[in-house]
Amino acid sequence: MSYLVVSSLADMPKTVADHGALDLVTLINAETVVARPTTIEARRHLFLGFNDIAEPMEGFTAPSSDHLDQMIAFGSRWSRDTPLAIHCWAGISRSTAAAYILALAINPDLGEEALARELRRRSPSATPNPRLIALADERLDRGGRMGAAIQAIGRGEDAFAGRSFVLPLTL
Repeated sequence: MSYLVVSSLADMPKTVADHGALDLVTLINAETVVARPTTIEARRHLFLGFNDIAEPMEGFTAPSSDHLDQMIAFGSRWSRDTPLAIHCWAGISRSTAAAYILALAINPDLGEEALARELRRRSPSATPNPRLIALADERLDRGGRMGAAIQAIGRGEDAFAGRSFVLPLTL
């Protein structure tokens, strides 16, 4: 079994190359142009365009159940032969939420609290998007445990961008 690797948009090309990732999830504002690395085939790149907001706001695109369903479906099709790269603008909120969600969707035996603590250990700046977490908590039938675990680790350290990190699929 491989792993998930999380980065910012700025670090994504190097992260993909360094880890040999052949699959990529982009979670970023819809109008942001993202150059797909040449090593990633178009069919192996999921682009989800939404804003990093916790609640719907006029003029912004909130994370939705449709975004979540696309992400979980993409993760379920991932072969696990090479790492799955996940990035957002800063590598702090949308991408850390996606990694947490995908790890639990791929390996349902993972504990929410243990994975949240591991996420914090590997990424001190991680502040997973609460709307994505809430949607996934319901979709994955986790009974509020995902949201509670993320709340328990608190807001991450202030940072302009997070550092790339690996999130394993087993602990």
